[in-house]
Amino acid sequence: MSDDPDPERLRALGARISRVKGTAKVRTETGKGFSQGEVGWRMVIELVTGMLLGLSIGYGLDWVFGTLPIFLVIFAMLGFGAGVKTMLGTARQMAAEQDKTAGKPAAGEGD
Repeated sequence: MSDDPDPERLRALGARISRVKGTAKVRTETGKGFSQGEVGWRMVIELVTGMLLGLSIGYGLDWVFGTLPIFLVIFAMLGFGAGVKTMLGTARQMAAEQDKTAGKPAAGEGD
């Protein structure tokens, strides 16, 4: 006899114990969604990433062409805009998922 338990026998034993107790296992959705803090950090990271990419590209172009503040400012603003756009897309996606789990129709669906 080996020291390792047989998973199939353990499942069968668990099912028999549940039957005797009269309670059925109910799987919950706990742990499958994101907490509000995780969503907030995701949005912050998206904004900062857009800004850093814009600053990097702008600084690189200024270094190549020798026009230090011009492209840096332009691409910093473009990076900020891209970061905000990405954040809004994430917020829209999270709102749609929340509406879906609540049973509400998504915005623009069925009037």
